[in-house]
Amino acid sequence: MNRPPDLYHVDTWVFDLDETLYPSDAAVMSQVIDKMTDWVQREFSLTREEAHAMQQHYYTTYGTTLNGLLANNQVRDLASFLDFVHDVDHSVITPDPELASHVQALDGRRIVYTNGSRRHAEKVIERLGLNGLFDDLYGIEAADYTPKPHREGFDRFTGHFSITPQSTVMFEDSIKNLQTAYDVGFTTVLVHPPVEALADGAKPEPLVHPPHIHYAVDCLRTFLGDWHAAADKKKTTP
Repeated sequence: MNRPPDLYHVDTWVFDLDETLYPSDAAVMSQVIDKMTDWVQREFSLTREEAHAMQQHYYTTYGTTLNGLLANNQVRDLASFLDFVHDVDHSVITPDPELASHVQALDGRRIVYTNGSRRHAEKVIERLGLNGLFDDLYGIEAADYTPKPHREGFDRFTGHFSITPQSTVMFEDSIKNLQTAYDVGFTTVLVHPPVEALADGAKPEPLVHPPHIHYAVDCLRTFLGDWHAAADKKKTTP
């Protein structure tokens, strides 16, 4: 996992959004989870504890809370649901001009692929200072509400952009999502924080990563900087 990145074959760069483009210690997803619990509590007249247990059960069983609600025919206005759960304080994200510079320097297409809404992606990208650096933002609506890691969603994504998997790399904080990306044929990069940086109560991913993870890094910015440095060195080496 510590070998220098070899991405010379890549012409399409795919980035997950939450806790990949920004660090996991930025309190965004914790707010989204709280909002999901709020929605479940309100819609089903549950206690806070019951709503949280239901939300977590759906997330664990179906991949996302929304997918669990859909599977059980418990949400009708999908746009309103997404607007509600993503109505969070994005100012907790710190702008990252160094990351912006590294993303801008990538040759080829750059696409964000998220289980969140496009509107949420737009707000995150704006806060990070990455506006105008991506060819497109592919949210859960574009995937017909089929979330990662489901293969159907990946097939929609690759078909929409006419992606050649063998020349595509995907950056993700989820080992499960990267399993499908690997099965499709992508090069995979797990963006994973050091264990000591995880929020209290979070369960760290295994330290020994499975074979479908080509690279595991704790900082996207550093990884891309190392890649550019290696690529520049190769260009100047006789």
